[in-house]
Amino acid sequence: MTVTKAAKSAPAADRIRRAALTLFAAKGFHGTGIRDLAEAAGLSSASLYHYMGTKEDLLLRIMRECMARLLTAGHRVVTGDPDPRSRLAGLVQVHVLSHALHPLETAVVDHELRALSPAARASVVAQRDEYEDLWRAAIEEGCASEVFRSSAPAVTRLALLEMCGGVARWYSPRGRLALTELAVHYTEIAFGALRAEPSTVDTEAARLRTGLVSEVWGGAVRR
Repeated sequence: MTVTKAAKSAPAADRIRRAALTLFAAKGFHGTGIRDLAEAAGLSSASLYHYMGTKEDLLLRIMRECMARLLTAGHRVVTGDPDPRSRLAGLVQVHVLSHALHPLETAVVDHELRALSPAARASVVAQRDEYEDLWRAAIEEGCASEVFRSSAPAVTRLALLEMCGGVARWYSPRGRLALTELAVHYTEIAFGALRAEPSTVDTEAARLRTGLVSEVWGGAVRR
């Protein structure tokens, strides 16, 4: 991984985070050495520790930041909305958009949790559980009111999360569907999985959620 002149001018902490995201996503946490990180960030191994602490500290910080963003966006789309259908639509779209726009960050969170020590892992799991609880509440309330139908709501929730997160592995802005259209299409798939009554998905709301993800993620590293 070559460090360009422009990259070298960025603050050291930003260069380390970018290098970590790229390397952890490509090689895994355990496959990435301190020397790899230092070289990719344009720093010496000794100075690397000054900025990041341990390698696990760095991974934990990345994971907690990403989960905090997902939680912020998730709460924004469900708070004050009594309709489980529109809440689920918002959650599906936020998940698709965030994984499409920030595949490195979300890939590290999705695949490197087991690399953390038990104490560090517990804090990320608590954030993940809080986020998934937003999905659980929307699906269970929808089933209770017969807006949705599922014989195994928990399994459906996990399947939808896996499906929506999968866009990080293949999404390209050069694809046939624009990103907003993709988020809408995934919403339709989610409603189909829950046997919801057919109706038009609000494409304008999906566009607004694209803006929400951009706002919440701010200057975070993208693909």
